[in-house]
Amino acid sequence: MELHSDAAAEDLTAGLPPNAAFVISVAARLVGVHEQTLRYYERAGLLEPARSKGRIRLYSLYDLERVRQIRRLTDEMGVNLAGVEVIMRLTDHIRELEQRLADAQTEIQRLRAAPRGNRGNPTWT
Repeated sequence: MELHSDAAAEDLTAGLPPNAAFVISVAARLVGVHEQTLRYYERAGLLEPARSKGRIRLYSLYDLERVRQIRRLTDEMGVNLAGVEVIMRLTDHIRELEQRLADAQTEIQRLRAAPRGNRGNPTWT
């Protein structure tokens, strides 16, 4: 059930704040899938939408992009959901490692820019 092309749906979400959240009916329309598909992806462990106090699913922009990625893998590349799970887990791990690397590089730059006396090197006795 394709309601919007990915490009059109991405245009709809482009100007929104990063903390925007959508109920399942709106999220499904934005990514062009049926609500049941989103529930299925959640049961399969591919999505983890936030929940309101009333236990209503709330999909973030990150969740919507994740659904788009799942659809690209399944529809365009023919990957089954087991393969999607592996790919998504590896992609998440790579992003985490890239963030850790960026943090380490920032810390190295900070330490290189600090005056020599303030680097906190221990004095060995």
